[in-house]
Amino acid sequence: MTAIALLSVAPVIEGSMSGEVAKAVDALEAFDVSYETNPMGTVIEADDAATLFAAARAAHEAVDGDRVSTVLKIDDKRTADVSASEKVEAVEDHLGREASGGR
Repeated sequence: MTAIALLSVAPVIEGSMSGEVAKAVDALEAFDVSYETNPMGTVIEADDAATLFAAARAAHEAVDGDRVSTVLKIDDKRTADVSASEKVEAVEDHLGREASGGR
């Protein structure tokens, strides 16, 4: 089984959130997950959804602030092991090129 999630955790504050977002990302290190941070969130990959939920909770709790906004989207593929990179490769196969722009 493979579970993949898109996680976005941020304090609701004025100014830069990067320091608090870094705390959320750092909290993922305590879990058996792989992750990749991008400008819109962090993609997390684990063997099961329970691990993703635990990691997301830790990331949420790591952020300081009076108000914290967290978005979690999970793809829990229960019938096969398909990694996040394999999902991207499948799209790239259809495109015939890498799935990234030239900016």
